[in-house]
Amino acid sequence: MIRLASNSLTRANILKSFNIDFIQSGGSFDEETITIKNPKSFVYEATLGKYKECLELYGYDIPLLVADTVVTSNNQLLRKAKDKDDARAMLELQSGNEVKIITCMIYKSKDIELIDISSTIYQFERFDEKKLNQYINSGECMGKAGAIMVEGFAKEYIKEVHGYESTAMGLCIEKLIPYIFVT
Repeated sequence: MIRLASNSLTRANILKSFNIDFIQSGGSFDEETITIKNPKSFVYEATLGKYKECLELYGYDIPLLVADTVVTSNNQLLRKAKDKDDARAMLELQSGNEVKIITCMIYKSKDIELIDISSTIYQFERFDEKKLNQYINSGECMGKAGAIMVEGFAKEYIKEVHGYESTAMGLCIEKLIPYIFVT
């Protein structure tokens, strides 16, 4: 049993799909306090902030797992969209472009500490305008780094991918599994 210190349904679904027992109890760390513009540094600081908050709240009587994800395209850091216009701007930037999705995770048990920063790079075809509008209006893009869902809306536009889809979804399960089953 592990504690997923995240409010993300996608991360919870990744753990469920690998039959990993967990309880989900996210925190309320405010990423807006981070002023760093470098994507890897930003995602690390956000994950570390969430980790410290959840460690204080829950300790690690059971292993603790924290993660955060950011998206970059054209050297711009894309976080969660503030509104539909912000989501549209982010998605239009990614349309027909190379997009890097970076996820940082911290896994801590009594015996093991894993800190990992992984990235997956996508090359997207241009997004269909009508489908883009439907996606934005559905609200699915809200709460997602870069407003993108590679397992959903963007899947049909993937031309090329380098890395794990799980990283792009917010948790590099392939790197986590060996550590979970050692504790």
